[in-house]
Amino acid sequence: MSSDPQAVVRAHLEAIDRFDSDLHAFVYVDRDARSSSGPLSGVTLAVKDNLPVKGMPWTDGSAVWRDRVPDHDTIAVARARTAGAAILGKTNLPELAAAVGCTNAIFPATNNPWRSGITPGGSSGGSAAAVAAGMATVAIGTDMGGSIRIPASCCGVVGLRPSPDRVPSEIVDPAGLSVVAPLGRTVRDVKRLYSVMSQTPESTQAARSFRVGMAGATALGMEDACARACRRAGNALQAAGHLVRTIPWESEAVATGYGVVRRASMASFPADPQLFAPGIRKLVEQGRALSALDYFQAFESATAAAHAVVVKPLLGDFDFLLTPTLGLVPMAIAEVPPFLSEPYGRYIQFVLPVSFAHTPAISIPAGLHDGLPVGVQLVGKPGQEWQLLALAEQLEGMPGFGFEKPPSFD
Repeated sequence: MSSDPQAVVRAHLEAIDRFDSDLHAFVYVDRDARSSSGPLSGVTLAVKDNLPVKGMPWTDGSAVWRDRVPDHDTIAVARARTAGAAILGKTNLPELAAAVGCTNAIFPATNNPWRSGITPGGSSGGSAAAVAAGMATVAIGTDMGGSIRIPASCCGVVGLRPSPDRVPSEIVDPAGLSVVAPLGRTVRDVKRLYSVMSQTPESTQAARSFRVGMAGATALGMEDACARACRRAGNALQAAGHLVRTIPWESEAVATGYGVVRRASMASFPADPQLFAPGIRKLVEQGRALSALDYFQAFESATAAAHAVVVKPLLGDFDFLLTPTLGLVPMAIAEVPPFLSEPYGRYIQFVLPVSFAHTPAISIPAGLHDGLPVGVQLVGKPGQEWQLLALAEQLEGMPGFGFEKPPSFD
């Protein structure tokens, strides 16, 4: 931590001036951001633009709310501000946070700090890009179906999805899947922010051997680089004294159910569908055409499938699960699969069941493939964030894992 907390703020504002005209991670920057005393003194925070920050735009990536400015901070931001963090600004996202990329109709597309023209992932893509590029110490985003873990993997940073309700949120989510979540370059940074967001003191975990279930082959398949990263992580954990065994992983029923549940959640936004961009408008209209029975059958089916693949192993033979974060490596912005489409299912096959299982999970950087980041996901038991973070920090410290600085960003 710097002896002059405001020096960190100035440095990150200068980094934004240097880099963000190409990255487009931020949609609003507070040039007067200030750090104060507290456990997060000298920490700068970027906030996804679907969360309210007092006096800053709150667009949700949509022209519908282009001019909306809230008079309050969301709870996690208020707690970070009280703890001394400087709130630098708002970060880009797809409209209504409904995509695995980071494009919308009102702001330029966000680029991946590792390579221009490559997606940073979504929907918290602007937040992850800002942290990876050194334009903010940490960031806050949201994760419903993977929206923290996806960009963490694509940008080579750490992203934690806490168990539901560990971090209070005013977000209206009838499905109960969305959580407010932290991103950082290191597990250490994520732990500091999560402790403040959740108002839980860091818990020191005694070193011990754990049983880890590692995802093997899937029906949807995955790119070799993702599978190799997972195997390397399994080997590293095995070498550290943990017992690692392969488990089956099936996600298709979860993705099918989520397609209905997510359309229904989008239908609840209080706006005329005609005001949204065409792709989002179609999904909103489809959601409003669903019956209650459609919704409950889809939710029940997805939850049962997630229980079988995630919860049941954690209740029985394993303390943690290990998977690739994504089934595909970072792709060109133009090649990002349409939201809830068939290719989308292969991409998110490891993150989505975890959301329906209501368990915590974290994406850890696991090296590069063709110059682009690849991540692995660790999954813990409900409410055991600190145990999960301790294992993640152990893996992060092993060769081939942990944050690497993107080229051209100093």
